[in-house]
Amino acid sequence: MGRINTDFLKQIGLLIVIIFIGIELVIQLKYFIPGFFGAITLYILYRSWFYYLVEKKYWKKWMAAFILILGNLLLVVLPVFAIVKVLIPKIKLALNNTGVINAKLSSALNSIKSYFPSLSISHDQMMKGMQEVALYIPKLLNATASVVSNIAVAFFIFYFMLMGSRKMENKLEAFLPLSTKNRNTLWKETKNLVISNAIGIPVLALCQAGIAIIGYWIFGVQEFVLWGLLTGAASIIPVVGTMIVWVPICLIMFINGDTGMAIGLLLYCGVIVANTDNVLRFTLMKKFGDVHPLITVFGVILGLQLFGIMGLIFGPLLISYFLLLLQIYKFEYGSKKDAIIDVSDVK
Repeated sequence: MGRINTDFLKQIGLLIVIIFIGIELVIQLKYFIPGFFGAITLYILYRSWFYYLVEKKYWKKWMAAFILILGNLLLVVLPVFAIVKVLIPKIKLALNNTGVINAKLSSALNSIKSYFPSLSISHDQMMKGMQEVALYIPKLLNATASVVSNIAVAFFIFYFMLMGSRKMENKLEAFLPLSTKNRNTLWKETKNLVISNAIGIPVLALCQAGIAIIGYWIFGVQEFVLWGLLTGAASIIPVVGTMIVWVPICLIMFINGDTGMAIGLLLYCGVIVANTDNVLRFTLMKKFGDVHPLITVFGVILGLQLFGIMGLIFGPLLISYFLLLLQIYKFEYGSKKDAIIDVSDVK
């Protein structure tokens, strides 16, 4: 009996040490957590492609990994940085001309109140809102270095994950204290969530960008392609979404005296762009990974707070894992007749 107690105490002590070291590692390396999650996303998305090139086409592992990384750089990373490079000078110009912007905003507010006398927004409230936005913009610009470093970390880890793919997967399976059926369920759910968000969110953004570009072109917005792309990118922001782009554009048109075009664009964006965002979010996202829309919406809100930009993928995954693990626990340790319920079926 004493032997059993001693072994149990040793086991608990070892678990405490492992948990303590694990927490410390997360705290010290939290800056690179988005990059680590990015590598996991890339591995899940391109795992089958890598095995096809290596096992079917007999490519060298390093060559297949290099082609996949290069393809991602050309198709995803470079276009995003091109947009950022064009946008940053415009943001800096706006920050250097706050006086002119404030004067035009005051003029716009007076013009809007002439059309809507019951509007209760005061000049001080508008200035306070603009100051809050102005304080947030430098943080956004300073985050560029963090994004670059995490992209580099993601590709670095992704390369080594590919090089040791089969061995890594076998070790991971050995560590999971689950039955084969539940391991398969966990893998299926992970793959569904990653595909739904990693592919569904960019497709949603591109659809929104295309619809916005058409509207901006019709109503005479300068650089309508750039603003359309930014509108698409804003579709990932929970609750506010695309409004964060098209509402200021409409205000600027009011400021410049293009009242008719501003009202037309406001109606177009409020009716078509905003509603298209809702429809696509609740249909397209579910189609890609068969994930319930509520998991996607609340998962994105949670994930952005916890993990930054990679939270778009791993926020919904975290909620799905929580629901799924409840079902696995019930199956593993409860009544054996209970079955796993697919998280995508939760209504």
